[in-house]
Amino acid sequence: MSDHDRDHQHRHPTGEPAPESATAARLFDVRRIIGGLFVVYGVIVTLAGFTASDADLAKAQGININLWTGLGMLALGLFFLVWLKLRPAVPPTAAELDEGAPAGTSDGSAH
Repeated sequence: MSDHDRDHQHRHPTGEPAPESATAARLFDVRRIIGGLFVVYGVIVTLAGFTASDADLAKAQGININLWTGLGMLALGLFFLVWLKLRPAVPPTAAELDEGAPAGTSDGSAH
């Protein structure tokens, strides 16, 4: 298989990325990973805050640190997930990739 064939293997004739690469771009978006982790840890820490004992509260001068930290983590995680939903990742088109290439590389000529 030539380099030319390999380059166009995952592209439609229109130059757009194949659905698999678009799905991979959305799946591995860092906002999804960060948001998901913060939501999971936020739920765990918030539950720990709801079950805090009087001794735990006394150690923290009466402030339920686990509850407030967990709620903050939940808010941050939800922010990342909402941001991902409102502005999904879009893989660059072939034209955008060619525009960003160094001079002389898209047409095969060297300067």
